Amino acid sequence: MIHITRRETFNAAHRLFKPEWDDQKNLEVFGKCSNPRWHGHNYVLYVTIKGEVDPATGFLVNLKDLSRIINEFVIEKLDHKNINVEVDFMVGKIASTENLAIGIWEQLEKPVKVLGAELHCVRVDETEKNSVQFYGKNNLKN
Repeated sequence: MIHITRRETFNAAHRLFKPEWDDQKNLEVFGKCSNPRWHGHNYVLYVTIKGEVDPATGFLVNLKDLSRIINEFVIEKLDHKNINVEVDFMVGKIASTENLAIGIWEQLEKPVKVLGAELHCVRVDETEKNSVQFYGKNNLKN
Protein backbone atom coordinates (compact mmCIF):
# COMPACT_ATOMS: atom_id res chain seq x y z
CA MET A 1 0.00 0.00 0.00
CA ILE A 2 1.16 3.49 -0.85
CA HIS A 3 0.10 6.91 0.45
CA ILE A 4 -0.03 10.07 -1.67
CA THR A 5 -0.72 13.57 -0.37
CA ARG A 6 -2.06 16.51 -2.36
CA ARG A 7 -1.66 20.06 -0.98
CA GLU A 8 -4.19 22.78 -1.77
CA THR A 9 -4.85 26.21 -0.25
CA PHE A 10 -7.89 28.39 0.35
CA ASN A 11 -8.76 31.61 2.14
CA ALA A 12 -11.90 31.85 4.21
CA ALA A 13 -13.54 33.77 7.03
CA HIS A 14 -15.34 32.34 10.03
CA ARG A 15 -16.49 33.02 13.54
CA LEU A 16 -16.44 30.60 16.45
CA PHE A 17 -19.67 31.10 18.34
CA LYS A 18 -22.88 29.54 19.53
CA PRO A 19 -25.88 31.66 18.48
CA GLU A 20 -27.76 30.84 21.67
CA TRP A 21 -24.99 32.47 23.75
CA ASP A 22 -24.51 36.21 24.10
CA ASP A 23 -21.32 37.90 22.88
CA GLN A 24 -19.79 37.85 26.37
CA LYS A 25 -20.23 34.09 26.81
CA ASN A 26 -18.87 33.46 23.29
CA LEU A 27 -15.86 35.67 24.09
CA GLU A 28 -15.22 33.74 27.32
CA VAL A 29 -15.29 30.39 25.53
CA PHE A 30 -13.86 31.17 22.08
CA GLY A 31 -11.75 34.28 22.76
CA LYS A 32 -11.00 36.69 19.93
CA CYS A 33 -12.10 34.01 17.42
CA SER A 34 -15.68 34.88 18.38
CA ASN A 35 -15.39 38.38 16.88
CA PRO A 36 -18.93 39.24 15.66
CA ARG A 37 -17.38 40.83 12.55
CA TRP A 38 -15.59 37.57 11.61
CA HIS A 39 -11.91 36.90 10.96
CA GLY A 40 -10.06 34.94 8.30
CA HIS A 41 -7.26 32.49 7.65
CA ASN A 42 -5.05 31.37 4.81
CA TYR A 43 -5.73 27.65 5.16
CA VAL A 44 -3.54 24.86 3.85
CA LEU A 45 -5.26 21.55 3.10
CA TYR A 46 -3.45 18.22 2.80
CA VAL A 47 -5.45 15.28 1.46
CA THR A 48 -3.75 11.90 1.82
CA ILE A 49 -5.10 8.89 -0.06
CA LYS A 50 -3.95 5.28 0.00
CA GLY A 51 -4.14 2.19 -2.12
CA GLU A 52 -2.18 0.03 -4.51
CA VAL A 53 -0.14 1.22 -7.45
CA ASP A 54 -1.67 0.36 -10.82
CA PRO A 55 1.04 -1.60 -12.68
CA ALA A 56 -0.22 -0.25 -16.02
CA THR A 57 0.30 3.42 -15.08
CA GLY A 58 2.66 3.35 -12.12
CA PHE A 59 0.12 5.59 -10.32
CA LEU A 60 -2.15 5.11 -7.36
CA VAL A 61 -4.36 7.70 -9.09
CA ASN A 62 -3.74 10.42 -11.62
CA LEU A 63 -2.96 13.48 -9.48
CA LYS A 64 -4.81 15.70 -11.96
CA ASP A 65 -7.98 13.75 -11.14
CA LEU A 66 -7.35 14.02 -7.39
CA SER A 67 -6.75 17.77 -7.70
CA ARG A 68 -9.96 18.17 -9.73
CA ILE A 69 -11.99 16.34 -7.08
CA ILE A 70 -10.51 18.36 -4.20
CA ASN A 71 -11.19 21.60 -6.05
CA GLU A 72 -14.72 20.67 -7.12
CA PHE A 73 -15.93 19.26 -3.80
CA VAL A 74 -13.98 21.45 -1.35
CA ILE A 75 -11.94 24.40 -2.58
CA GLU A 76 -14.65 25.95 -4.79
CA LYS A 77 -17.04 25.78 -1.83
CA LEU A 78 -14.60 27.31 0.67
CA ASP A 79 -12.23 29.69 -1.09
CA HIS A 80 -13.00 33.36 -0.34
CA LYS A 81 -16.17 32.36 1.50
CA ASN A 82 -17.60 32.79 4.97
CA ILE A 83 -17.56 29.27 6.40
CA ASN A 84 -20.43 29.99 8.80
CA VAL A 85 -22.91 31.23 6.21
CA GLU A 86 -21.79 30.25 2.69
CA VAL A 87 -20.49 26.67 2.93
CA ASP A 88 -23.21 24.05 2.54
CA PHE A 89 -21.43 21.25 4.38
CA MET A 90 -20.79 23.47 7.42
CA VAL A 91 -24.38 24.66 7.95
CA GLY A 92 -25.45 24.18 11.56
CA LYS A 93 -21.94 23.39 12.79
CA ILE A 94 -19.50 25.48 14.81
CA ALA A 95 -16.91 26.58 12.23
CA SER A 96 -13.94 25.13 14.10
CA THR A 97 -11.01 23.64 12.23
CA GLU A 98 -11.93 20.28 13.75
CA ASN A 99 -15.43 20.41 12.26
CA LEU A 100 -14.01 21.73 8.99
CA ALA A 101 -11.63 18.75 8.68
CA ILE A 102 -14.51 16.33 9.32
CA GLY A 103 -16.69 18.15 6.78
CA ILE A 104 -13.95 18.05 4.16
CA TRP A 105 -13.51 14.30 4.77
CA GLU A 106 -17.24 13.80 4.24
CA GLN A 107 -17.07 15.72 0.95
CA LEU A 108 -14.13 13.70 -0.38
CA GLU A 109 -14.62 10.15 0.86
CA LYS A 110 -16.92 8.91 -1.95
CA PRO A 111 -15.28 10.78 -4.86
CA VAL A 112 -11.86 9.42 -3.84
CA LYS A 113 -13.29 5.88 -3.86
CA VAL A 114 -14.52 6.47 -7.42
CA LEU A 115 -10.88 7.10 -8.36
CA GLY A 116 -10.00 3.67 -6.99
CA ALA A 117 -8.30 4.84 -3.79
CA GLU A 118 -9.22 5.28 -0.15
CA LEU A 119 -9.11 8.49 1.85
CA HIS A 120 -6.50 8.17 4.58
CA CYS A 121 -6.19 11.61 6.19
CA VAL A 122 -7.43 15.17 5.88
CA ARG A 123 -5.14 17.73 7.46
CA VAL A 124 -6.14 21.39 7.73
CA ASP A 125 -3.55 23.97 8.76
CA GLU A 126 -5.41 27.00 10.10
CA THR A 127 -2.25 28.88 11.04
CA GLU A 128 1.45 28.11 11.08
CA LYS A 129 0.99 26.94 14.67
CA ASN A 130 -2.39 25.15 14.55
CA SER A 131 -3.50 22.20 12.45
CA VAL A 132 -6.03 19.38 12.64
CA GLN A 133 -5.76 15.87 11.23
CA PHE A 134 -8.78 13.62 10.71
CA TYR A 135 -8.55 9.94 9.81
CA GLY A 136 -12.25 9.18 9.42
CA LYS A 137 -15.07 8.28 11.74
CA ASN A 138 -14.05 4.61 11.80
CA ASN A 139 -10.95 5.74 13.69
CA LEU A 140 -12.87 7.67 16.36
CA LYS A 141 -13.12 6.05 19.76
CA ASN A 142 -16.46 6.19 21.55
